[in-house]
Amino acid sequence: MKKSLLHSCLLAATLMPSLALADIVVGINLSSTGPAAAIGIQSQNAIHLWPDTLGGEKARYIIMDDATDVSKSVKNARKLTLEDKVDLMVGPNLTASALAILDVLKETETPMIALAASAAIVEPVDDPGRRWMYKMPQNDSLMAQVLVDEMVKKGIKKIGFIGYADSYGENWWNEFTKLAKGKVDVVMRESYQRTDTTVVGQVMKLIAAQPEAILIAGAGTPAVLPQRTLKDRGFNGIVYQTHGIGTLEFLQVGGKVVEGTLFPTGPGVVARGLPEDNPVKKVAMDFTEKYEAKYGANSATQFAGDAYGAWMVADQAVERALKTGAKPGTVEFRRALRDTIEQTNELVVPNGVLNITPQDHQGFDARAAVMGQIKDGKFQYAEN
Repeated sequence: MKKSLLHSCLLAATLMPSLALADIVVGINLSSTGPAAAIGIQSQNAIHLWPDTLGGEKARYIIMDDATDVSKSVKNARKLTLEDKVDLMVGPNLTASALAILDVLKETETPMIALAASAAIVEPVDDPGRRWMYKMPQNDSLMAQVLVDEMVKKGIKKIGFIGYADSYGENWWNEFTKLAKGKVDVVMRESYQRTDTTVVGQVMKLIAAQPEAILIAGAGTPAVLPQRTLKDRGFNGIVYQTHGIGTLEFLQVGGKVVEGTLFPTGPGVVARGLPEDNPVKKVAMDFTEKYEAKYGANSATQFAGDAYGAWMVADQAVERALKTGAKPGTVEFRRALRDTIEQTNELVVPNGVLNITPQDHQGFDARAAVMGQIKDGKFQYAEN
């Protein structure tokens, strides 16, 4: 009898930690409405495909809309960390919002995987806020390098530049001009707001500078405006866009105006056209098929792939963090999760291969960037 009772107690003690383990709670902060909704909705669609577990344990996801407003994004982050006590945040979609949340991360010691592109979000990594910040989209420098290589290959000598008058456009200007120096001459720079309804003045100045090609540094549907105006004003050169255009709404709004556009992109956006030996193709195709099964043919985008990749990073990191003995819902677990995110090694996600370290909070290399082209109203792989 005593032996049986002892056995039962030992069994209960063995099972109790698992039974008592709290849910892993993830706060998700997206631009589901407002000017960046075309991006945020793609992220949200992918998040609806996330499994309901992380690291083999039950997960709970809290999704909030920041309405493409920086102050609301910060307010959401404070609620998620201070009231909901999330273990991890994912999002936001805008660089400006991600930068504004850095203080929240530092104060609450909460790791976050941003879905915005600028390298400034995660660099310098020794900054107190950025110590907790990671991001899925490729650094602009990686994408800018692909563009510069493409321009050099085509023999382009003179290019015009028009970008958003915000951190997205500014960062692209800085990265592109640094990499283009001595290879391609930037003959004119112009800027515009995401909410502008006309860019005729800027476009006329660009055309007057007689570039062979023009790079538009925008994201989502507002990136169509300069391209449409260039076409209306008779520009016949090559038009390049950035990886920020990867939304179905961009294709719908742009229509024939954007046909032929060249742009750098993650491999997940053009999965079907990738060479068979591309190291990302299998994972990219698996995601594409899963996404299209729910949202329709040719619906997968850069932003959807990034959002799904965030779950893949979190899943492995949570599994490792749980092995430390730290309990979800505690600062000890958030610290462990931060450290285990930085142990991400050769993880293939829809848009590349990740190696995240304490020195590199983004983690992609050249395997995460290819050239794409809009053909027949679709994002397709640009053959060399």
